[in-house]
Amino acid sequence: MNIDKSQVAQRFAKAGQSYAQHAVVQKQICQHLIGLMQEYISKNSLDRAFEIGCGSGNLSHLLMQHFAIQQLFLNDLYPEVQQHFQNDPKLKWWIGDIEQLDLPRSLDLIASSSALQWISDLDAIFKKCADALTQQGYLCFSTFGRQNLIEIKALTGQGLDYLPIEVIQDKLLKHGFEILHLSQSLETLSFSHPKAVLQHLKATGVTATASQHRWTKQSLQQFYQDYQQFSQLDQMGQRQYQLSYHPIYCIARSTA
Repeated sequence: MNIDKSQVAQRFAKAGQSYAQHAVVQKQICQHLIGLMQEYISKNSLDRAFEIGCGSGNLSHLLMQHFAIQQLFLNDLYPEVQQHFQNDPKLKWWIGDIEQLDLPRSLDLIASSSALQWISDLDAIFKKCADALTQQGYLCFSTFGRQNLIEIKALTGQGLDYLPIEVIQDKLLKHGFEILHLSQSLETLSFSHPKAVLQHLKATGVTATASQHRWTKQSLQQFYQDYQQFSQLDQMGQRQYQLSYHPIYCIARSTA
């Protein structure tokens, strides 16, 4: 699937204010990723770090809080993300499409959370990361697997082509990474109505792939009706509509 990066930037910029409030799963994912990093990486070993797709800074702030980073390069598609950060001499901006940009050299860490699924050529990015990292430098990220937002894809045909964890593993090994940790999980959010599901997706910018999808009154009603198959009654007898997230976590180390 060809991803229109300008469209992605536009949707996420639009959701910039609401993202921090609504991106509940993405926040939890960042916290879990940081927890894993603390298990494998010494607090004082990351002088120069680079983050791909920093967004509103969920991961960036945790990195600064838990590791003694001296310089953090922050990347995203659009400069508006800078509003989520205070001026800090440790921060340096690297705005643009990561697939087109050269990375700074001699990095101790490249990190990313909930962003690599937007990359068209993951092989090229892994190679770029391997080249930019110091020997024994770390690549730590979360991305999403094939069950991600599966309800939406089933009903609308819209969505990203997510890679299975085995393919991600093969690509990492191919580019000379030692995999210290690789895991996946399935997280489910519940909503009181399918309309609330769509509002959640819009508020987090996740609808960036839906450029061709135009809702009509009729198609919306059909969507609400079809979503019944992904619902169940809670303990109070209220119907709850499920939305699946499928995070994949990786802690890898450069061996070159």
